[in-house]
Amino acid sequence: MKLDPEIRRILDAAPLVHLATVLPDGAPHSVTIWAAPHGDRIAILTGPDSLKARNMRRDPRVALSLTPADAPNLPVAIRGRVVEWVEGDAAWEIIDPIAMKYIGQPYDRGMDRVVLLIEPERQTVGVG
Repeated sequence: MKLDPEIRRILDAAPLVHLATVLPDGAPHSVTIWAAPHGDRIAILTGPDSLKARNMRRDPRVALSLTPADAPNLPVAIRGRVVEWVEGDAAWEIIDPIAMKYIGQPYDRGMDRVVLLIEPERQTVGVG
């Protein structure tokens, strides 16, 4: 599925992004993350041993909700699955532009990070 152009525009603007994953007992786990479009996928970054990473290794299904800065009441939701894990130098090539967008500088190399690429399966903008 192609990434919706409106969702791409919102992702390019560094919105608040909420990621929901599934815990081992089936309960939801939700955290705020950074995200950016990467082709027709959505790139997120995390620590390789974080709870969300462990959840997505076990069950790649995710849900994202976006809060656009220019329209904080506009509901934007994506359901999809993690289809690729990117590590090493290839990950940093994706991480640094995301960090520049959110904090204005490259990401601290003192922390281990991986990039997860999410393929959208359902996308909605403006529908609650």
